[in-house]
Amino acid sequence: MAKIITMPRLSDTMTEGTVATWLKKVGDTIKEGDILAEIETDKATMEFEAFDAGTLLYIGINEGETAAVDSVLAIIGKEGEDYKALLDGKAAPAGDNEKKEEPKQEEKPAEKPEDKKEDKPAEEKKAAPAALPAGVKVVTMPRLSDTMTDGTVATWLKKVGDKIAEGDILAEIETDKATMEFESFNAGTLLYIGVQEGQTAPVDSILAIIGPEGTDVTGIAENYGKEGAPAAESKSEDKPAAEDKKEGSNEAPKAEEAAAANDGGRVFASPLARKIAKDKGVSLEQVKGSGENGRIVKKDIENYTPQAAQPAQQQAAPAQQASAPAAAPVYMPVGEVATEEVKNNQMRKTIARRLAESKYSAPEYSLTIELDMDSAIASRNVINGIPDTKVSFNDMVIKASAMALRKHPQVNTQWKDDVTIYNKHISIGVAVAVEDGLVVPVVKFTDMMSLSQIGGAVKDLAGKARNKKLTPAEMDGSTFTVSNLGMFGIQEFTSIINQPNSAILSVGAIVQKPVVKNGQIVVGNTMMVTLTCDHRTVDGATGAQFLQTLKQYIENPVTMLA
Repeated sequence: MAKIITMPRLSDTMTEGTVATWLKKVGDTIKEGDILAEIETDKATMEFEAFDAGTLLYIGINEGETAAVDSVLAIIGKEGEDYKALLDGKAAPAGDNEKKEEPKQEEKPAEKPEDKKEDKPAEEKKAAPAALPAGVKVVTMPRLSDTMTDGTVATWLKKVGDKIAEGDILAEIETDKATMEFESFNAGTLLYIGVQEGQTAPVDSILAIIGPEGTDVTGIAENYGKEGAPAAESKSEDKPAAEDKKEGSNEAPKAEEAAAANDGGRVFASPLARKIAKDKGVSLEQVKGSGENGRIVKKDIENYTPQAAQPAQQQAAPAQQASAPAAAPVYMPVGEVATEEVKNNQMRKTIARRLAESKYSAPEYSLTIELDMDSAIASRNVINGIPDTKVSFNDMVIKASAMALRKHPQVNTQWKDDVTIYNKHISIGVAVAVEDGLVVPVVKFTDMMSLSQIGGAVKDLAGKARNKKLTPAEMDGSTFTVSNLGMFGIQEFTSIINQPNSAILSVGAIVQKPVVKNGQIVVGNTMMVTLTCDHRTVDGATGAQFLQTLKQYIENPVTMLA
């Protein structure tokens, strides 16, 4: 019997998911445990397994599309089985494999043809926003992640007046975590563009209007328009629109379209492949796709070797040098002021919002203490002398913090308006800098791990963070956070609390300096650490006692083995 597979909830905050790549197609035989698709959340791309065996009968959400949790993702059943009765009982999202009458955006009742042709006064046209001419569809800014409140149009691939087929890529939209292709779910002519390239607009604001050629949509655009939105006009864009066509929303680009990658045309690649290529600095124009009809997929980027692209680059270089005139040296006059505005991407906006909420909602204070690192250095040298063992000073700080939290449970808390939550477990978040911002993977049950286990876990999580492979579960559940800038030579700093934690520890660099030991001035190694606390849960004396315990563990590492 056919069974509906719905969009999974991959984290407690997830309300929508995006299908990055389908690894199976309609008609394929599915076994339990097969990977059906790769699904993107706002922080990670995760593989989604099949829990049922059978034949893939239907795909409800195509690559690059976003749908709410519990939307129809796919249907699996017996080969040739009629599954349409299942869809009658549960509405599938727009962009299905089969054309449906439901558009993604809500349609308004259509006007009669004679009403559309009537030449009405301007006041009447504005006063009747509820009616849309027959066949006209309003496309709004999609919500591509659970934290997304607005989106930026990175590139328009179509221009006003272009013919649009169902499944054509209209634009590339930048969210807080990725730039994603946005498909058309309707066919017709692109009549109006509401958000120009580089502009940002709120979710559900008007993005475009599609309908029969020649339809007047001025009144519609004004009705749906928002403050600051551009007026509807048929200006030609600076960038030529892509003229590639696809037939139907389920078909991959034709072979000749895929071949356009080597002729200066638009490259067809999955969103996940584009993301990995950007991280690795790989030019998609040089990669040969192994997907259907030449589409570039994840494995093509992972298996790509730059040597293959070098001959073509070397051949093109002389021509470019010959055509490009030598640039004259440019001298900036003394005292001239030069500035440049760079759009904030969605990840930076999200980080800014969350840190501001933490900074201005928690009455925080900071305590700093200096640690003698001579014994820690000696102990680390002994530990790292063991084959296949590698422990960093940061690992030692994480271990010491976990053990100190066990002795000072007040620091391992969370503030709620009516209660204080005491965490009986200890899971430490480790701040990791990535290309576009900061993420905090979590080492679960840290106090139960050895130093070498902590070292292995941190290395694995940091690697995943930099490759954008962290799962929501790996970033959830911290009870305390450690942030280390010592590797950059920073000797002392203060961090903003990673809520809902009550405290964060800032770790500086180890420096050599004169110190007094046994009444003598000698050269010693010291390190500054700063504890920032939420005063609602952690009083100053409690924070100071925590640092004293941390100091005892770091300065006498053998006590961490007891």
